Amino acid sequence: MSTATDDGTREDAPPTPTKKQRRAAGIAEEASGGIKLILVKLIGLGIVDALALYAAFVLVMHEQWLVTVLVVAVAALVNWIYFSRRKLPAKYLTPGVIFLVVFQVFVLIYTGYIAFTNYGTGHNGTKEQAVSSLMASSLQRVEDSPTYGVTVVERANELGLLVTDPDGEAFVGTNEQPLEPATGVEYDGDLAVSAEGWKSLQFADVLARTDEVTALAVPYSEDPNDGAIRTPDGQSGYLYVSTLEYDETAGTMTDLETGVVYSDTGVGAFTAEDGEQLLPGWQITVGFDNFVRAVTDVRLAGPLVYVTLWTFAFALLSVATTFFLGLFLAIVFNDMRMRGRKIYRVLMILPYAIPSFLAALVWAGMMNESFGFINQVLFGGASIPWLTDPWLAKVSILIVNLWLGFPYMFLVCMGALQSIPEDIQEAATVDGAKPWAIFRLIKLPLLLVTVAPLLIASFAFNFNNFNTIYMLTDGGPRDSNAPIPVGFTDILITMVYKVAFTGQTRDYGLASAYSIIIFLIVAVISIIAFRRTKSLEELN
Repeated sequence: MSTATDDGTREDAPPTPTKKQRRAAGIAEEASGGIKLILVKLIGLGIVDALALYAAFVLVMHEQWLVTVLVVAVAALVNWIYFSRRKLPAKYLTPGVIFLVVFQVFVLIYTGYIAFTNYGTGHNGTKEQAVSSLMASSLQRVEDSPTYGVTVVERANELGLLVTDPDGEAFVGTNEQPLEPATGVEYDGDLAVSAEGWKSLQFADVLARTDEVTALAVPYSEDPNDGAIRTPDGQSGYLYVSTLEYDETAGTMTDLETGVVYSDTGVGAFTAEDGEQLLPGWQITVGFDNFVRAVTDVRLAGPLVYVTLWTFAFALLSVATTFFLGLFLAIVFNDMRMRGRKIYRVLMILPYAIPSFLAALVWAGMMNESFGFINQVLFGGASIPWLTDPWLAKVSILIVNLWLGFPYMFLVCMGALQSIPEDIQEAATVDGAKPWAIFRLIKLPLLLVTVAPLLIASFAFNFNNFNTIYMLTDGGPRDSNAPIPVGFTDILITMVYKVAFTGQTRDYGLASAYSIIIFLIVAVISIIAFRRTKSLEELN
């Protein structure tokens, strides 16, 4: 449609919006307007901004500048998106993307970073923290130390000491913060009893936290060689100096009692000429050393080989047994001649409704050698070591995992079988094909078109099936000859867990390297398997 203008020409009028366009515009207007929605938006953004501000404050206190900039940038981006009236798709995508980055991408990146460090027991801090810890762990009281009046104070759940020196000057500090002049001090006689920004603890509170108070070692100054103030009773403090002497310029730590000099040789710890190290050390980057050690360390080679073989066997057997049992039951209960099929189907999927960790604990009780249900009832009091014999423990795990996993395959195969057209089977029957031939040559290939990707996913899941192994056997029985706490039923993921979180020495760097290796193995196998499954697509 067109209209006449003042100069006699005709101008096209804008097209009338269609019903769908008007509806879409209304939805967009409702999504971006409304008092209630604006209030919800403001409250939500207020919470996000408050959390971001708090995180930025904490990160600045720890001098994490890069992460601080990222947090502030993300918070600003979120505010810009939700205050804009034109970013409707981004408003729905932003929460999911943020959670994906925080709980997936960041975890992967951080695991990769740790794999290139020596992070672990004795190497979990900075060099400054290591020096402070070493000096504090070797403190001895100075015999002629003057007596300092002290008041135990607290700020942000951190204990400190308000120290009054013999000259009446007041200083305050914590384990991490050396003594510095206190402000806003109030005195009770010659003793400073309170300071601005600090809460003074009452005597009853000091008694209740005696262990924490006596563990306080407040550095006297920025120089760790000047010693620290400690208090045995929360009322009087004394000067303690370390039996170690730190030379920051030379990068050495000298034992004043033995005269041994420990140097920073670049391994993340002060090391003597004979190789002895002072621990704790500090975290450093070690490059690919963890990956090399993971596959070449003689101590780890033996356990790594049989754990890897058992991991592949466990994953493959778990997928095979659950699939074929689920397929068999799906074929049986898909037969129209069976009565009560719906009831049987519900019963078959009950194990799928029980949490796997709870089911594994129940099975562990039933398989107990001394009083388990299986030995006492089914085998008449026999003493079968289901969980303590290396081979029977493997069989037990496969049995329990079969019980946990077949309902999933049963449901998948049931749906896949019902999606196969009946006329294909009827045509094959008319041509004289036998039931086994129909299943092997027609149904199974068509079934694999749907199921093959799920089988690959099931393999990846069982390759890292931590719950069943940990809850049923905890990787046992223990291999007493292994240098690390590993057992005969451990798979790679449970071995990584034990390397990282059990034993006296915990090596997070090595565990992270193993995690990356596992990720690469599963990724390569999955890529190869998915490529092979493309040949099945021709059946469609």
